[in-house]
Amino acid sequence: MRKLIATLTGLILLLGHTTPWLQAKTVYQEPQDFINEVFTGAVPEIKRLWIKKDLKRKIKNILGHDLGLLRLRYWQDQQRTAWILEEIGKTEPITLGFVVNKGMIELARVLIFRESRGWEIRHPFFIDQYKNITLKADLELNRHIDGISGATLSVSAANRLARLALLLHQYSDAVSENGGVQ
Repeated sequence: MRKLIATLTGLILLLGHTTPWLQAKTVYQEPQDFINEVFTGAVPEIKRLWIKKDLKRKIKNILGHDLGLLRLRYWQDQQRTAWILEEIGKTEPITLGFVVNKGMIELARVLIFRESRGWEIRHPFFIDQYKNITLKADLELNRHIDGISGATLSVSAANRLARLALLLHQYSDAVSENGGVQ
């Protein structure tokens, strides 16, 4: 009997590490629902930001890797932009939504979490730290974000995405119409 239980336990553990359909995926908010909430009333048309050489270099500086895209979708209403971004935590992507207004994060939200650990970053005590944060010239956040014990890789991914959202906003039409980078 012990041998059967040990074999079944081993099989369950093995499947849990090798089968994607057994891994955690929690949708806290669908990306389109996030956009609908952010732009109450009429959702603006989707815009596209082309990732050119200078921007590509800065993205790689922030993420530590190439984004692997030629362009990114975003939504804009005057100087306010919304971004749906993904980054790997430990092994799986984490999807966050950001609203940037005049170069400052107005709202950050974990939309989809696929990792088995680190989900605590979705709670207001953590994610609200990004409110009113800006990007310094060296592409770092202008203030420290307190981490969460046991969620280090998820916190790091969220920090990279916050930096990325702020950088992308600088390259968006919301800024370029008013003398920003392009």
